[in-house]
Amino acid sequence: MVARIHDLAASTAPMLEVFGDRALVAAALAFESALARAQVLEDLIAAKDAAAILAACDEPFDIEVLALSAAHAGTLAIPLVEELRRRADRQRPGAGASVHLGATSQDVADTALALQAKAGLALLATDANRLIKALTDLAQLHAATPMLARTLLQAAAPTTFGLKAAQWRASIAEAAMRLDLEGRSMARLQLGGAVGTLAGQADRGLAVARRMSEELGLAAPAAPWHARREGVAGLGAALAILTGVVAKIAQDVALMAQAEVGEAFEPRVDGRGGSSAMPLKRNPTGCQVALSASLRTPHLAATLMSTLTGEHERGLGGWQAQAPVLADLFALTHGAVTAMAEVVEGLEVDVAAMTRNLAAAGVGSDVGEAEALIRRLLVDP
Repeated sequence: MVARIHDLAASTAPMLEVFGDRALVAAALAFESALARAQVLEDLIAAKDAAAILAACDEPFDIEVLALSAAHAGTLAIPLVEELRRRADRQRPGAGASVHLGATSQDVADTALALQAKAGLALLATDANRLIKALTDLAQLHAATPMLARTLLQAAAPTTFGLKAAQWRASIAEAAMRLDLEGRSMARLQLGGAVGTLAGQADRGLAVARRMSEELGLAAPAAPWHARREGVAGLGAALAILTGVVAKIAQDVALMAQAEVGEAFEPRVDGRGGSSAMPLKRNPTGCQVALSASLRTPHLAATLMSTLTGEHERGLGGWQAQAPVLADLFALTHGAVTAMAEVVEGLEVDVAAMTRNLAAAGVGSDVGEAEALIRRLLVDP
């Protein structure tokens, strides 16, 4: 059962869709279609058999039936391929034997995950750039706005709000760059066959893999990566880091929004941030989303790290745990990024409160080289 109340409170509908059942099945079918197209071009299967396979892939699947069958079989590929073979044989007797030729279940699972990750990364890039732009505008607008800096949660010395925003921006930009690098490393085709030797491809396996990579828009690895899971773990770590630096902004904004500080507030949105018991409250709900995500993502990333010790050529239990964990990381990270993009875009800044708090601290007015630092920080790392 889909937990829409819990899921949408922490993520976004587009990202949940990217990692939903229909998207997963579509990605698995894209693998099988690309495999058939590549193999017919490499003279491994007959053109009419390939046409029957493609027609079988185009027919819709009952997701509920497929889900139950996959749970029973232990992998999506088994019932999916069985059904494709039945359909292909109906289209052309004997064509079913050419379905999934030389591939294995993990090839389907890993390539489908790579396709989903690529789509998820595109969503994240759009909203991370949106947050970076909002922070750029905020830093420029308040480059010379003095405020009280706090260290160890105590009044410290003068700074500017623009410098605080520019530092936020630098963290997001660096984390987004790290995510892009890890994402490109992860977005690779998987095709290795039973034990990663490309057996069953009549010595045309590398050529088939190149053709499939081009069709699917994925990188063509030098060799199958069934037992090498560092790409998935690295992507998970990058997602957790991005969530963490987004939550740093949320933490600062939430502290600045406290009644006794009153320096910045989330934008007012009807029906959001209220209290069921105290109608006058203005709760930082967007910050809550990001901070909640940051409590969950480090442990999910750690789970991916623990899968690196898979046994021999294809492990038991480790790589199978990666897809749902990575899906959760994408969901939480996108929820945090979009929530804070909305907060920063509409952030209400009380300059008078900043001035008042700075004066009350009695720490002077020297903001040092804040404006020069802002100009340096607004250049992408």
